[in-house]
Amino acid sequence: MGRLHIQIQQAMTMATASSANVYCTNATDKQISYANNSSLQKKVQLKTRPFLEDTIKDMLSKMVHVPCIKVADLGCASGPNTFFPTCEVMDVIASVCRQAHWESPELQVFLNDLPQNDFNTVFKSIPAFNGKPCFVAGVAGSFYQRLFPSKSIHFVHSSYSLHWLSRVPRGVEDNKRNLYIAKTSHPNVSKAYSEQYRNDFSRFLRFRSEEMITKGRMLLTFIGRSITDPTSKDCCTIWDLFTKSLLDLVAEGLVCESDVDSFNVPYYYPCKEEVREIIEKEGSFVLNKLEIFEVNWDFEDDVCNENFVLEKSKSGRNVANCIRAITESMIASHFGDTIIDDLFSRFAQHVGEHLSCEKTKYYVTIVVSMTLK
Repeated sequence: MGRLHIQIQQAMTMATASSANVYCTNATDKQISYANNSSLQKKVQLKTRPFLEDTIKDMLSKMVHVPCIKVADLGCASGPNTFFPTCEVMDVIASVCRQAHWESPELQVFLNDLPQNDFNTVFKSIPAFNGKPCFVAGVAGSFYQRLFPSKSIHFVHSSYSLHWLSRVPRGVEDNKRNLYIAKTSHPNVSKAYSEQYRNDFSRFLRFRSEEMITKGRMLLTFIGRSITDPTSKDCCTIWDLFTKSLLDLVAEGLVCESDVDSFNVPYYYPCKEEVREIIEKEGSFVLNKLEIFEVNWDFEDDVCNENFVLEKSKSGRNVANCIRAITESMIASHFGDTIIDDLFSRFAQHVGEHLSCEKTKYYVTIVVSMTLK
């Protein structure tokens, strides 16, 4: 096993304990854990691997050789995907150094997530690094605040985390019978979500610019939407089906309608035009690449599978388990634990029915590569 050093620290952050408790993926002791239900996120990481390789190679070609490269992975969660970016970065660095006849630098990796993330599982699952020196630290705190010392980080990576907002937007109190932006939402709802995202993402960029070295690189991957319309099916349908599942329980007297009316998810799926505009207006980074691709809701869904319709119940469960693994704590905090199994069973059924007859069955994924000015 490679030389390995482990450290965990509490970042200086203003994130509240309540939000940290609510916005966390399911730990390994949960019935539906994130570790066992993150195959979709793995597919995304595999699809973005060429972007990661190109970014690291370009960064190394333009920087002075240093004894230690510092990498931050923001929103690392826990499970089999956590160390994928680290291993990829190490492999690329080793390959570049061999070709250039350089001595490989040491690597210091900061794994960041909210304080209630299952860091115990993270550190228990640290892989061998094939003799390469690697220093691993856990940094607990919100990435919408400062996390690291000034001008200390060479490369920042984040995969499928930045569609989380720092909070539910203010001004969505009249979003009755909806959990997110919907066709029936008042225009103020989409405006509130857009403004919250703009503020959060701008703050994220500003803090990273303070923490990164000049010409440091950043690669971000997150869920977005394909068109400017914030009520487009490719970003709203999944939450429409979730709302439908909750309203089923309302009709049966298991959930109060007022509880549905007062609940909105702290996510936002931007279009690439919004992302570009925010980056350019904030002004700290040069935008190198901004691309989109699609991934199916169900990680096992193959568009060439002729038997897919027959597998709609299994596909519905796959999607429901993936959503449950990242939202259960948030749902239980608002509605209580007792409805969880029933709710996600209904949700799986609705998703399965939808996937068997509708074309909207994918997430639009945005990939952004940037260089600090």
